[in-house]
Amino acid sequence: MTRRALVIGSTTPIGTAIVAALAADDCHVAGAALEDKQVDGLDLHLTTDCSDPDGAAEVVGRVVAEFGGLDVLVTAAGRMPLEPAHRTTDAQWFEALSNTLDTFFFPVRAALPHLFKSDAAAVVAVSSVNTLAAAPWAAAYTAAKGGVDALVRQLAVDYGGRGIRVNAVAPGMVGGANLPDAAAGYPIGRTILPTEVADAVTFLAGPRASGITGVVLPVDGGLSILSPAAVGRADLRARLRDA
Repeated sequence: MTRRALVIGSTTPIGTAIVAALAADDCHVAGAALEDKQVDGLDLHLTTDCSDPDGAAEVVGRVVAEFGGLDVLVTAAGRMPLEPAHRTTDAQWFEALSNTLDTFFFPVRAALPHLFKSDAAAVVAVSSVNTLAAAPWAAAYTAAKGGVDALVRQLAVDYGGRGIRVNAVAPGMVGGANLPDAAAGYPIGRTILPTEVADAVTFLAGPRASGITGVVLPVDGGLSILSPAAVGRADLRARLRDA
């Protein structure tokens, strides 16, 4: 069965990789983003602000009208203002919540009546490794992504009996081998590729993950399990390098 998918944040590097992966996994894919940008693999592109309840409802309605229903919802949008809490402005705080948590909640709320009718309903949110291992100066972003994680678990409990699975992936820094200064913190020796995040999303959205719900899956190259001592001490860094 060809599934019908909507990706919120489809023009981001992770979003475009998710679109391609879902299209390759036999999905009709619609995308929604703030910018009007062509993305390979999309059957429908909508330029709308999904942090707005009306915008989210409009996007879901357009997709259902075009595809005849909805099976998979993926949210891959967010904003990351970098300031400690005492320097975080009201605007930065609300921007992080709006573009991260609201852009998850409002599309999900609009999609639920349509997902109830699906035999393959799945929701996948793109969260962050920052909710598992705190990084400096990310108070607003971490709070917003932490809210996404909590909502994933809540929705999984509330709607599992209606046949809807809800999960999240928690990527580390995305850049692959192009961020050598960050590689020391990653046991795999590099940061993460967008395609690796997309593959995890596609798995969680598909039938092979039919028994999985309420999970936040790290896609972080082991970053969240690594002791700070391993990269803070030269002798332990050498052990990682020479293993």
